[in-house]
Amino acid sequence: MSKVLYSTPSTPFYAHIESFITTTSRVLAWTNLALVAVIIIQVVLRKVFSNGQIALEELQWHLYATAVMFGTAYAQISNLHVRVDLFYHKFSERKKAVVDLLGLSLLAIPFVVVVILHSYDFAYESWRVNESSASPSGLPFRWLIKSVIPISFCLLLLSMLARILRNIETLFKGEHDGSK
Repeated sequence: MSKVLYSTPSTPFYAHIESFITTTSRVLAWTNLALVAVIIIQVVLRKVFSNGQIALEELQWHLYATAVMFGTAYAQISNLHVRVDLFYHKFSERKKAVVDLLGLSLLAIPFVVVVILHSYDFAYESWRVNESSASPSGLPFRWLIKSVIPISFCLLLLSMLARILRNIETLFKGEHDGSK
């Protein structure tokens, strides 16, 4: 005879979003290791062999941009982002949820949506013309790094929506149910 446990609540929708973003961020965090390797190779080539490579210089910027841009969604999910915290730390969980709801819905999300809308055309045009580096020995496929902007901001928007859902749960269910 099998036992069925009825005491476990179903996982809230925002938890699935947070899990997806956390997994994606962990995978993309490996770009930092690649960035360190590229920097070391570039320094050795430049200082030891007097032969710096423009493609490696550009790759450093691409890897750094990828790590930072996708890291913003993780920072939002894990609440590690920068916050001007004069009074916030003294607020109850419900007051924090209200402040977060207002800040996200009135300030952050409109900005993120504007960036997504404008960066989509920016990336698409780069893809359409198969843009590459202006330097003859630079990297091809400039559209790839430009595509990071709308994709990472979509992930950031998704993380903000998950945060809003978590804050709504905090407001309706109580102090500790929706807080992380």
